[in-house]
Amino acid sequence: MAERPASSADRHLASRRASCRDLDFFCALVIVGVLAGIAGLATTLVLRVVEHLTYHYTFGTLLAGITASSPVRRALGPLIGGALAAVGWWILRRSTEVPPLTQTIARGNRIPRLSWSIDAVLQVLLVGSGASLGREGAPRQFAAALSDLGTGWLKRLSRRDREILLTCAAGAGLGAVYAVPLAGALFSARILLHTWHPRALGAALITSSLAVAIGSVSTGDQPVLDWPGVESTYLLTAHGLALAPLALVVGLAFNRIVAVARPAALIRTWQLIPALAGAGLVAGICSHWWPQLLGNGRSILTVSLASGITLSTAAVLLVLKPLLTALFLRAGGAGGMLTPALATGAAAGAVLVLSINGLSGMHLHVPAVSLAGAAGVLAVTQGSPIWAAIFVWELARPPLWLFLVFLLTAGGAHGLKALLRGRGGVTPKPDQRAG
Repeated sequence: MAERPASSADRHLASRRASCRDLDFFCALVIVGVLAGIAGLATTLVLRVVEHLTYHYTFGTLLAGITASSPVRRALGPLIGGALAAVGWWILRRSTEVPPLTQTIARGNRIPRLSWSIDAVLQVLLVGSGASLGREGAPRQFAAALSDLGTGWLKRLSRRDREILLTCAAGAGLGAVYAVPLAGALFSARILLHTWHPRALGAALITSSLAVAIGSVSTGDQPVLDWPGVESTYLLTAHGLALAPLALVVGLAFNRIVAVARPAALIRTWQLIPALAGAGLVAGICSHWWPQLLGNGRSILTVSLASGITLSTAAVLLVLKPLLTALFLRAGGAGGMLTPALATGAAAGAVLVLSINGLSGMHLHVPAVSLAGAAGVLAVTQGSPIWAAIFVWELARPPLWLFLVFLLTAGGAHGLKALLRGRGGVTPKPDQRAG
């Protein structure tokens, strides 16, 4: 039996419903952007409180606070922070599930608002006390939890709309804490949703921009990293591609180390406590010689941009940073992988440029090559060279033409990775839950 053609009344009703749903979606975007900004502010505030209490300083960067603190505080700070975070995770994981963010959103599962929020606080506690993990996982989780709560009353949203909204919340939370609006938006669209669809991309841009605007209360609308006022040369453009093979090797090694270290399942037993405390003690002892190792990796980026790093120190940081990150993962800690990968890439770039300068007598720009190395490694670990180049550029906001150098390195490393995979090479995929 043939179906009855839709009448004009039916079409009008369908159009009205679509318009109402679009209106709900736009309202939800505004709510998500605001709540993601609040989540970024909250996690940043907690992080700073933990850092200042751990290393007993008032002003300046974490690196300055660590450098000025006593050897005993450097050792005991990460140990105590790791133990406290472990106690929290032991209690939390015994009583409830803490599912991965990306998979939970993609499958349309119920959002565990409380467990994600508590887990985010424990991540900040661990990283703030000196653990070698990224802090970006916490605002992503907290932003998604708050956004689910804040938009739950909008019943006309489709499942796909909710997936876009919650994913945008995660990216906007990242954007808010690092003051990177474009990178935050592309993280949602490209890294998490794997799409260039205008609806998703537009939603990501709106939410990330709002979140960064609110987060500017803390960041002052200034880049996270201070770009030195030293002119760099256009000859660096050629070195962007020359750095790509090194970035590929370092990125693949970082992925492999993380994949081997990550437990197959969340550790829920009491062994969490001595394991994370021990990892903190190891990191604290290492910081006696290399204070840049503590924290998410910003300190390594800071000294690279200030050209305050020697070849031997850069080489040590290149090796120890991923190993310490793996140690905390193996011990049962949770946190992001973006900034540890960035720091490792920056150390690799510093090793290369300092070696070239020392052997040839040239004066290549250390900050530019270090950031190019960071972009290349991030492109390998996250699988998106455009996003990696934009993220690195927004972190420091150097001269615009240097974006080309970052893009060449990121694109070259990513292309080599694709070529290696096409020839049968094995390249572990990054875990987006931690990324």
